[in-house]
Amino acid sequence: MKSRKKYFGLMGGIALSLTLAACGPQASGGEDTEEAPKNQEYDLLVWEDVEKSEGIEEAIAKFEKENDVTVKVEERTYAQQIEDLRLDGPAGTGPDVLTMPGDQIGTAVTEGLIKELNVSEDTQSIYTDVAMQSQKVDNKVYGLPKAVETTVLFYNKDIVSEEELPTTLDEWYGLSQELTDGENFGFLALFDQIYYAQSVLSGYGGYIFGQDDSGNYDSTDIGLNNEGAIEGAEYIQKFYEEDIFPAGIIGEQGISVLDSLFTEGKAAAVISGPWNVDPFTKAGIDFGVAKLPQLSNGENMSSFVGVKSYNVSSYSKNTELAEKLVVFLANEENSRTRYEITKEVPAVQALANDPVVAESPVAQAVAEQSQFAELTPNITEMNEVWLPTDAALQTIATGKAEPKEALDQAVDTIAGQIEAKQSGS
Repeated sequence: MKSRKKYFGLMGGIALSLTLAACGPQASGGEDTEEAPKNQEYDLLVWEDVEKSEGIEEAIAKFEKENDVTVKVEERTYAQQIEDLRLDGPAGTGPDVLTMPGDQIGTAVTEGLIKELNVSEDTQSIYTDVAMQSQKVDNKVYGLPKAVETTVLFYNKDIVSEEELPTTLDEWYGLSQELTDGENFGFLALFDQIYYAQSVLSGYGGYIFGQDDSGNYDSTDIGLNNEGAIEGAEYIQKFYEEDIFPAGIIGEQGISVLDSLFTEGKAAAVISGPWNVDPFTKAGIDFGVAKLPQLSNGENMSSFVGVKSYNVSSYSKNTELAEKLVVFLANEENSRTRYEITKEVPAVQALANDPVVAESPVAQAVAEQSQFAELTPNITEMNEVWLPTDAALQTIATGKAEPKEALDQAVDTIAGQIEAKQSGS
């Protein structure tokens, strides 16, 4: 039909905070309304994540050959792609297929930016339940998962051996007291941020939004200041009060300080994610990876599970072909190939026992921790949670407020912002 030439252009981007903007096209049954321009040199445009297009190059070539089409692939920071779509979609320069974080699905659906997919139950069944759930809003499917990630424990084998590895947070607390001397530290985590602190708050019974029997979130039911959340925050507070955590890991620079301490061999263990495997390896650290430890109540520390997905833009002029490509890219065979190249843990259930995945300690740790993980709520109201909760946790970390006071104020702020947004919409 057209030239067989494939395009893998690099288009960098900087990940920005998710912000609401003007709504995209309204749902109209998902039918293609017009043909792709005849002078266009490709049939589909795909936005893939930065430095990840190699993982789908083989699949794209197969799809082009089997369907007699041409697909152009551009790389953009995946957390930025919805923001870019708000501008490029209406301009006619946006993608047909994009990739995005699962917690942006709700906002994208509300704004009409992505299209509902007509995929069979058989297709949906190949993915883990939590990964597939991330792609649903009101039980309608808006994407297929391509990878999952969650926080895990990285530990320095030169400081603590696998045989002596603490399995509870209490044990890490005790070991940290022995190792901490002002320059060297034991266990470190960014507990002044809800993304990480949730692992403790949730383990004691706190939650962000309640859910009904169907899994739908109730934004009027906020559990960030319930009895369990307060107990968890009081536990977190000890790490700061007793100087087990250095002051430098509080606030915006915290993640850089934490990473530096570990790569310099000055921290025994840190909570981080698969994204740090390469930097830690290049730093020459002999590290191990494990699920997060247990809490004092016997519950395993929780975590947020992040899901990356392929989705179809509502602005696409070739939605049926775009949906066919999404199903193809995310199938078992192509997910396996993609993992071999990108090392991003696939969301396909059967691949958990595949030798190529099972032999990876990082993939196994992610898979094990995922049993205790929960989805980041994918509703628009989640946008109102991050800043107030982080602010509350930082006042707890710095001793400026007690847990109950700080969390009560955060919940009041969140509830007020949600009400204001809803009344103004």
